Amino acid sequence: MTPISVLLPFRDAAPTIDEAIASTLADLAPCDELVAIDDRSCDGGRARVEGWATRDARIVLVDGPGGIAGALARGASVARHELLARMDADDVSLPGRFAAQRALLEDGSLSVVSTQVEAFADAPAEVRGGTLAYLAWQNGILTPEEHARAMFVESPICHPTVALRKAALLDVGGYRDVPWPEDWDLWLRLRAAGHRFAKVPRVLVRWRRHAASTTARDPRCAPASLRAARARYLAPELVALRDRRVPFAIWGAGQTGRRLARALAAHGAIPATFVDIDPRKIGRTAQGAPIVSAEEVLAIVRERPLFVVVAVGDRGARDVVRGRLLDGGLVEGADFLASA
Repeated sequence: MTPISVLLPFRDAAPTIDEAIASTLADLAPCDELVAIDDRSCDGGRARVEGWATRDARIVLVDGPGGIAGALARGASVARHELLARMDADDVSLPGRFAAQRALLEDGSLSVVSTQVEAFADAPAEVRGGTLAYLAWQNGILTPEEHARAMFVESPICHPTVALRKAALLDVGGYRDVPWPEDWDLWLRLRAAGHRFAKVPRVLVRWRRHAASTTARDPRCAPASLRAARARYLAPELVALRDRRVPFAIWGAGQTGRRLARALAAHGAIPATFVDIDPRKIGRTAQGAPIVSAEEVLAIVRERPLFVVVAVGDRGARDVVRGRLLDGGLVEGADFLASA
């Protein structure tokens, strides 16, 4: 059995860290370890971890340099094992999680294995519609192909559910401090390097939501920051297509599509055309490129190579567009992909 090192960064997590540690240790094997990284805590959280460490030799307590990316990099550097897993100081790991992830990673074809998630909160109103819609979406993404296709919409993985190979992490430069979420940045780099993702089709982590959550207040999670991440990693793929004489179209001439086009253009990827279903837009131009109808773009791809980036803001509209492209004979991943 390949042992696992669980990385658990914490900062001011005294109210929740006991539950997080207890649920993690209960599911670990004797050969595993829990690396707790103190990210400059100012409350009693560190003392709680120290108490756990005196009772369980599997716990390793280290100091982080400050910031989540630095804390995770520090944890990975001291981890003794080839398989790494993640846990957050306010979440709950459920029985069977690490065994299921270990089994999938040991077959050798996967680099990252996550799990399905359920959200909970001390105040139920904190589990809002947006959170539930996101979890329904990401919980439905299971296979390596589905993860690769979904990567530019948003992160198809909830970070505290992850287990991954340390070799894969090091292959792409480890955790980095970036202007967008550090976990999504890592997934995008791993995807670009050809690493494969999968998800255990069971809810094995409970994800605590509250008003102080990073996603609710961190500017790295703002729409402009997420768009910058998409453009940073999508543009090289589109430029490579252009170099092979395959231009690209953006399906969506509204705000979402135009903003993505501007972000891509900053990296040298300029769309040949836009696609829209609004008759008031068809025949006009956007950023110097013509806006054509759905029927026109499907006729174009039957005659010559054209890659399509679906950039619409609404999940339901994105599914409708995907359906039209699939019905038109296009292959997702090869002929088009969804963004946001």
